Amino acid sequence: MSTGRAASDTAPATVEEAQRERLLTAAIDLFYHQGVHVAASALCESAGISKKSMYQLYDSKDALLAVALERRILIDAASLLPSPDFDPSPRARLLHVFEQLEKFARSPDYMGCAYLTSQVELRDPTHPTSIVAARLKRKHLEGFFHAEAERGKATDADFLTRQLITLYD
Repeated sequence: MSTGRAASDTAPATVEEAQRERLLTAAIDLFYHQGVHVAASALCESAGISKKSMYQLYDSKDALLAVALERRILIDAASLLPSPDFDPSPRARLLHVFEQLEKFARSPDYMGCAYLTSQVELRDPTHPTSIVAARLKRKHLEGFFHAEAERGKATDADFLTRQLITLYD
């Protein structure tokens, strides 16, 4: 999955916005490939900014991780979830997610689910970033699974959603 810009394709208006965008792009990539404990110095080096600038842009490395996960979910959702005009069958829409996931999993760049990985690495479900990761996954992926299970008139949409998330993970 690409870590390109998902929110907008307009160029940053200020130096600060450009630094923020470079840091966020670096964070999305490095947190995913090196883990949540990647050094702040590595983030800054990759973004071409100083540590002082990083902490002026974000209160902490954890705050940067949370924002990176929020940006990444938009990228992942655009890559994994079917468009609204895709096959109207809930079954086909659910299968689409797993077909896309299979394509990504075959890539040597694939490191698994960024949200689950973050939670596992942090090892603290009360950590603010763990909470953000769980919320994002619940809202976007579980929300999609549940909506399609209900549209398909599943006997127990909650149970089917849990099964699909387990399979996804």
